[in-house]
Amino acid sequence: MGYTNVALKDKIMEMYPEIEKHSISASLDFDAQKNAYVVKFKKGSHELTTHLEKKDADECMNGIKCVYLGVQVAQFIKNFEIIEKE
Repeated sequence: MGYTNVALKDKIMEMYPEIEKHSISASLDFDAQKNAYVVKFKKGSHELTTHLEKKDADECMNGIKCVYLGVQVAQFIKNFEIIEKE
């Protein structure tokens, strides 16, 4: 399945609107050596880097939510909210 990094990022942002809702920036690049996308989420000085396997990215582009990525996003938001309250 062929798609661009921009298309995949747009799809992730569409599937996980909480990223934009919490003003978190996202970027991704394909790592050919790992055959996975390196996804970075950032808000202020806080950053989370995670990997999205090619197979999961393909499913994401087909409208299937990637549970692992969703968990990572939720955890980042939760951690950020805890830090923000302190």
